[in-house]
Amino acid sequence: MTALARQAAVRRLRPGVAVTPLRAGLHLRGRGGSVTLEGSAALPALWKLLEQPLRGGGLEALLDGMEPGSAVRGAVDVLLGRLEEHGLLVTEDRPPHPEPADPDREPVARWLGESSGRPAAAAAALAAARAEVLAGDPGAPLARAAGRALARGGLPVAYSADPDLPAGRVLLRLHGAGPDRAVAAGRSGGGGYATAPGSPAQARSDARALEDRLGPAGDDGPAALLPLLAGTAAHRLLCAAAGLPDPAAEGGDERLLTGLPAVLLADARPLRADYRTWLGPDRLDADRHTGLVPARTLDEALRRLDALGDGRCGVLPGPEPAGLSQLPVPLASCALPGGLLTGGAPRLDLARLELFCRAAELLLGDGGPTVGANPGHARGRALRAAAARLAAGPAVPEGEWSGHPQARHWWTTLTGRLGVAARPEVRRAAPGGEAYHAVVRRAGTPGSAPLGEAVEATPGDAAAFAALAAVCAASAGPAGTDALRVPPSGGAVAPLATAGARIAAWEDPGWTNGWMADVARREERLQSALHRLTGAALTADAPASASAPASASAPALATRLRAFGFTVLHAAPEEAR
Repeated sequence: MTALARQAAVRRLRPGVAVTPLRAGLHLRGRGGSVTLEGSAALPALWKLLEQPLRGGGLEALLDGMEPGSAVRGAVDVLLGRLEEHGLLVTEDRPPHPEPADPDREPVARWLGESSGRPAAAAAALAAARAEVLAGDPGAPLARAAGRALARGGLPVAYSADPDLPAGRVLLRLHGAGPDRAVAAGRSGGGGYATAPGSPAQARSDARALEDRLGPAGDDGPAALLPLLAGTAAHRLLCAAAGLPDPAAEGGDERLLTGLPAVLLADARPLRADYRTWLGPDRLDADRHTGLVPARTLDEALRRLDALGDGRCGVLPGPEPAGLSQLPVPLASCALPGGLLTGGAPRLDLARLELFCRAAELLLGDGGPTVGANPGHARGRALRAAAARLAAGPAVPEGEWSGHPQARHWWTTLTGRLGVAARPEVRRAAPGGEAYHAVVRRAGTPGSAPLGEAVEATPGDAAAFAALAAVCAASAGPAGTDALRVPPSGGAVAPLATAGARIAAWEDPGWTNGWMADVARREERLQSALHRLTGAALTADAPASASAPASASAPALATRLRAFGFTVLHAAPEEAR
């Protein structure tokens, strides 16, 4: 830093940082980060030299007095670099004519110093803003509590009556430089909510949708509930005014999806609150062409599944294993308007993803779109289902597939452990041995619906996935309607399941991880063969002749799935190919 720059700016230790000396190091922790420095018994003594200048703003004067290139100066520079890397230093512009501190604004200044990388700029943004509290009754307890919280944050507050707002809901609106921002808060269900900052229209839309989802408010709840909702809403609006990160992003909650807004949901009894990913209807329309990138790993896909299937504010049924036996095969189920959808997979996480995709397809309109966690997953599911509808070729001798370890395991489970009398059949699905179609039916019923079905790159994989599907069907009990059957998707999830996974050298195809890795290596070639076989033209846009959606909300559901990174594919009509 040059001498001129030092005259214009001053570096300080971020307010609120606590320091613990160690035997041969230091541990520093602040609001947004922490660091442990070890390796020298001189570090605690060096900190004694630096602490007062860092907290009081005299760091530059201290550095000017140190000999450049000396060992002490080198150690100080390394220490300061580590503090900057972890957000524990803040750079402030040195005012040419310092003003006396205002006791009324000291708490705000301390908060900005602890939270902002540029406290002076954040303070200037707050000084240029003003807040408005809108409510059906501006004198209601929630409105007054929100106004007091905004005023403590340094904003001038005005109260306005808005007859469009029902009792128990407030809208906090921020005026100043740039477009107006707003946050809504209110009582609903067994507690209440506070929306993410957005435009006034987005905040109103979020509030209406949440109240429809959560239901009418119950009793008054504990005395702390209204201050909790009001304080959260005010805090989120103040952070938006000051250019600070939204409070939902703090705390490292891995359930929240980075890149999508979150809503605070509070329960009254017992009193508790947490953030949930929530994309309201008005935000969905505004962000139709934006959203999360497709999932790269199974963990990413499952986190998005959990957000979309959240029991309180989700928009899709979340597949769960509750009440289902997990032996001999992991099972999951979810309730749909047409009945209970149940299915399984070698692992529960794979079963939940498969059931979620099928549930979304049924809600979008059975016989139409295919849903996947990413384009490759959706394409694999669609091509397998299309190939299974075609007439298969010549039968494959049993010796070519019966030795597959997974086929042996699941066939023994089906016929031995579950006692199902069944008959397997594996046929060539494509010339040249590029794809195989396996079907498992109950013995003595050649024309019956298959218990299990699969289309895969090798006869062994096809037999294994078909036997696995049959075990899942037999374990789940009555299959329900034909619409609730899960089409063959088998190894389509394998590349996602193995992305980033560490497969041990001893995990051969007899183990699930080794089998999935084996299938994943053949997936790209299989999809190319199935595309040639079926001629399927898959597109993200619904063709005009697509089957009717299951409900009027199906188009919005498809848009929401894409916003969360899922892929929705439609088969182009024959005349368009």
